[in-house]
Amino acid sequence: MEDDFKSRSRRVLGDAGLAKLEAATVAVFGLGGVGSSCAEALARGGIGTLILIDRDRVTPSNINRQALAFRSTIGREKAEVMAAMICDIDPDIRTFVSTAFVRESAFTETAGYTPLDLDVPERSVSAVLESFPRPEFIVDAVDTITTKLALARYAQDAGIPIVASMGGANKTDPTALRFADLYDTVNCPLCRSMRKTARNRGIERLPVLYSCEAPVKVAAEAGAQRRERTELGTMSYYPPIMGQMLASYVIRELLEPGSVTLQGQTTS
Repeated sequence: MEDDFKSRSRRVLGDAGLAKLEAATVAVFGLGGVGSSCAEALARGGIGTLILIDRDRVTPSNINRQALAFRSTIGREKAEVMAAMICDIDPDIRTFVSTAFVRESAFTETAGYTPLDLDVPERSVSAVLESFPRPEFIVDAVDTITTKLALARYAQDAGIPIVASMGGANKTDPTALRFADLYDTVNCPLCRSMRKTARNRGIERLPVLYSCEAPVKVAAEAGAQRRERTELGTMSYYPPIMGQMLASYVIRELLEPGSVTLQGQTTS
């Protein structure tokens, strides 16, 4: 009996399905709790080429939820750690890495804007992707609204399927997670913040993974500045579940485009 790391997937997908995934290229933007678990699942699922984009380094607070965060990886670039993990899963997977801070150029001109890290280069979505193979799918697992909007608009203009993760902060019930169009979401502060601007920027449709659960109310730490967002907490299991669900969306759509029904979408 054949026993390799794809043998269980082969029983479900067959050789043709696995070949389709091996030929696919997926770009994962953001390798935090959601993105690192998504990238790991895509690698284990048989995706042949992965583009990994994240500007951050591993910190101690990441250990409670991020697939790449261990005592041994603290201080290392997340994209490089993720690439090493994927190579350990399957050295035949082609990986491409970028540590640029992805940002739509128009937003960098906003009055009073200051880069979060002057040592990290800022680049547009197209500038990041132009040196890599064209992806068949984009996963948005970042938490910056301007970057999420830039990714959505780029994907729409380029005709590349995309799925975006929405807010998992202060949520506890993963059974409330849903795939929906951004404009059909409820009880998600991040979706609410994005909707109006997305419409104004001509984003017609954006498949997202979001939670319809009302977030737990958490008080900010006394004396903390607003940008520190100390009122946002995360359960250890929540972002990894979101990442696994995003990977399932990508794999199913690569195998059969249009096979995932979004909440509120009617089927023929």
